[in-house]
Amino acid sequence: QGDLAASGGGSVQAGGSLRLSCGGSGYTSADNNCMGWFRRTPGSSREEVAAIYTGGGPAYYSDSVKGRFTISRDNAKDTLYLQMNNLKPEDTATYYCGAVSGLEFAYDCYSGSWNPMAWGQGTQVTVSS
Repeated sequence: QGDLAASGGGSVQAGGSLRLSCGGSGYTSADNNCMGWFRRTPGSSREEVAAIYTGGGPAYYSDSVKGRFTISRDNAKDTLYLQMNNLKPEDTATYYCGAVSGLEFAYDCYSGSWNPMAWGQGTQVTVSS
């Protein structure tokens, strides 16, 4: 797999939507990879937002975004997405995509208990009230 490239960040008002994309990696095409989105704000620790196992099964979402964000992938385009709806000011952060190949236990991805081995550059999301 290659490097990840994240894009799609921007500035929106509360209640708005954005879609982040992460492409060019080759991770979407295998069946035992985990891919996800993380975010970080200055002075805070990294938060895992969502994850998806390429072999199928339930996606992982943090409680803070559940019901508002949707993670998906397009194998033909080799791209991972994060659709973010009903954005809140507390969603303001730098968002990163991450991936790992050959994950031994799919449950680690389903439960958000995995560590990426590859990262994309961050994309800034700013939500104003």
